[in-house]
Amino acid sequence: MTKKIRWGVLGAAKIATVRVIPGMKTCELAEVTAIASRDLARAQAAASALGIPKAYGSYEELLADPDIDAIYNPLPNPMHVPWTIRCAEAGKHVLCEKPIAMDAAEAAQLIAVRDRTGVKIGEAFMVHTHPQWLRVVEIVRSGEIGDLRSMVFPFTYNNRDPKNIRNMPDMGGGALMDIGCYPIHLSRWVFGAEPVRLAASVSHDPDFGTDRLTSAILEYPQGHAVFMVSTQASPFQRCQVFGSLGRIEVEIPVNAPTDRECKLFVQTTELRTESIPTCDQYGIQGDAFSGAILEDGEVPVPVEEAVRNMAVIDAVFRAGATGTWQAPTAFR
Repeated sequence: MTKKIRWGVLGAAKIATVRVIPGMKTCELAEVTAIASRDLARAQAAASALGIPKAYGSYEELLADPDIDAIYNPLPNPMHVPWTIRCAEAGKHVLCEKPIAMDAAEAAQLIAVRDRTGVKIGEAFMVHTHPQWLRVVEIVRSGEIGDLRSMVFPFTYNNRDPKNIRNMPDMGGGALMDIGCYPIHLSRWVFGAEPVRLAASVSHDPDFGTDRLTSAILEYPQGHAVFMVSTQASPFQRCQVFGSLGRIEVEIPVNAPTDRECKLFVQTTELRTESIPTCDQYGIQGDAFSGAILEDGEVPVPVEEAVRNMAVIDAVFRAGATGTWQAPTAFR
C-alpha cells in the first residue's frame, strides 16, 4: 500500500473547503485527516461536510497532533508567515497559500526557519503543477514559437464587499496581492528569468484603500510581460504568449476547470488546438508536495522562489507609488 502524507488544514477558509480539500481527495500520496478553526463548531461542520476524521477548535491543537505530517495554511495573508513558522517549529511540513507573505523581507524569514527545522516549506501556486502550464513551458523551451517576446495577461473579477478580506489593506487585500501574483509567477517561469526592471500604474478604491486596478510592464532580458489585474471589473482571464514565429493562447490560465478539458491554442503557420485532459490542479499540487516529502525532494514552489516573486510584487507597488521604473530587490 502506498504511504500517504497525513495533512491538517489551518482554518476553514473558502479556498480550502471549496477547492483544495476536495482536490486533495483525488490524491494518491496525500490525505486530509484533520481541520482546525478557532470556532470548533465551524471546524466540525467542515469536517462533516468534507469527510475529514478530526476537527479541532484551535490551531495549537492541530499542531500538537503527532499523527499530522504536513499542514496546508490558507489563513489570511498577515498570518501566513507567523503560522508557517509555528508549523515548522512543531515539525510539520507546510504548504502555504499565496502570496506567502506581506512582502519579500518577511518571506525571506522562512528560509532560515526551513533550514533550521528541516521541514519542507512551499508556496501554493497550484498553476505551477497544472499540465497546461507544463505544456506551455515545454512548447516555449522547444523553440516552436521562436524567440519568446511577450506575455499579455488580463485577470479580473468584481467584488466590492467591505467584509471581504480582499478589500482590506491591512489583510493584504487588493488586486496585486490576490491575483497579480499569478501573472508575475507565470511570466517569471515562462521567461525563465527575473525582471530587470518594471513600471506600473495603480488605482486605489476610494473607500477601501486597496488597489482595485493594477497594470504593469515587466522587462525581462529577452522581452516583456504585460498584465492587468482588477477587483472591480467584468470577470475575465486569458493569457497570450508571443514568440518570433508563433503564439500560444491559454484559455483559462488560473481557475482551470475540473469538469472538462483545458485548451491551448497554438499558432505558427497554422492554428491548432491542444486539449489538456480533465484534472484537478489542487490534487496534482497535493501529490507533488507530498511526493517531495516522501522522497526528500524539492517542493514545486520552494521558499526561494516565493521570496523572488514577492520581491517583484514589492517593486510593482513601488513603481505605482513613485511613477518610476523599479528593479526588484535581490534576496537569497
